[in-house]
Amino acid sequence: MVEPVHPERRSFSLPRAAYEAAAWIRTLASGAVYATLIMTFGFQIARVEGQSMAPTLSNHDRLIVNKAAYLPWIGEPQVGDIVMLYYPNKPETAYVKRLIAGEGDTVGIVGGKVYRNEVLMDDSFVPAEFRSHDDWGPEVVPEGYYFVMGDNRNHSSDSRHWRFVPKRYIIGKVQVRWWPMPHSRLF
Repeated sequence: MVEPVHPERRSFSLPRAAYEAAAWIRTLASGAVYATLIMTFGFQIARVEGQSMAPTLSNHDRLIVNKAAYLPWIGEPQVGDIVMLYYPNKPETAYVKRLIAGEGDTVGIVGGKVYRNEVLMDDSFVPAEFRSHDDWGPEVVPEGYYFVMGDNRNHSSDSRHWRFVPKRYIIGKVQVRWWPMPHSRLF
């Protein structure tokens, strides 16, 4: 004897279920492709390691880096930008620093005061306890290179120590500090 199947108990037919599964797989695959493209060419999540950018950024702050900001048809790095870059002496390591001077600029540091093209730079964002009293330069930044420094001038490994950064080593512009939430900020 065969029991009748109630309409509420009917399951999807195999072709309908296969169609639904294929649609989900296509959706997930295209989402993965879009996410990969965005993370490769658009944005990157980064975490600050160390205090070289204090007080602007602190150890373990989470950042969103705009990798598309410096594409040739979009824009160039600007003095004052906070950038993520490959460390020139170990390119598999990334650092976050402030761009101080670009190609063709003359950079000099006298008593910890930074001069760009013989004009004192406004670094009022650097509190007295983070200022160094070093001298460096003056030197002209070569074509295709940048000079970067950490905001914590006393405790930063930067262009004063490892020289200029090739433009191709600049990963992107730091756009947002999103963690910790009470200190979220756009740059």
